Amino acid sequence: MSYRKMTYRWSATNVIGTGYVEKPGSGTLRILAALEKAGLPRPEFKEAFAGFQVVFYRDWLTEERLGELGLNERQVKSLLYVRKKGSITNREYQELFSVSKATASRELKELVDKGVFERIGVKGRGVSYRIKGSC
Repeated sequence: MSYRKMTYRWSATNVIGTGYVEKPGSGTLRILAALEKAGLPRPEFKEAFAGFQVVFYRDWLTEERLGELGLNERQVKSLLYVRKKGSITNREYQELFSVSKATASRELKELVDKGVFERIGVKGRGVSYRIKGSC
C-alpha cells in the first residue's frame, strides 16, 4: 500500500469561510491581552514554512530556575509582587522590604542583569521594573 502526501494551501479567505477565524488578525490582540493578564511572556511571531509560526512560552521563572539564578528572598518576593501588580518601583521595593535606596537599587539592577526584570523609564520617579518580555 502506498501513501501519498497531500498538501493543502489555505488563504485567509478560505479559513474565514470555515468559521474558525473571524477576520485576519482579530484574535492577536486578545491573545496578547490574555497572556499579559496571566503573567506569561509574549509569544514569538516568526515567518516560517511560507506562512507564519507563533511560539508560546511557558512561565520560565519556575522555582527551580529562580534557584539557579541565585536570587535572594527579597528578589523572589519582588518577582511575585510584580506578577500580581505588573510592575515595581524602587520606592515600593524599599517600603516592601524595609531596605535602603542603595540596596533596592542594587537588587533591582541584579534582577535586570539576570534577565528577570526590564527597566521601564529613564530616571528617578519615572523608573519602574516589570518582568522581562511581559506585555
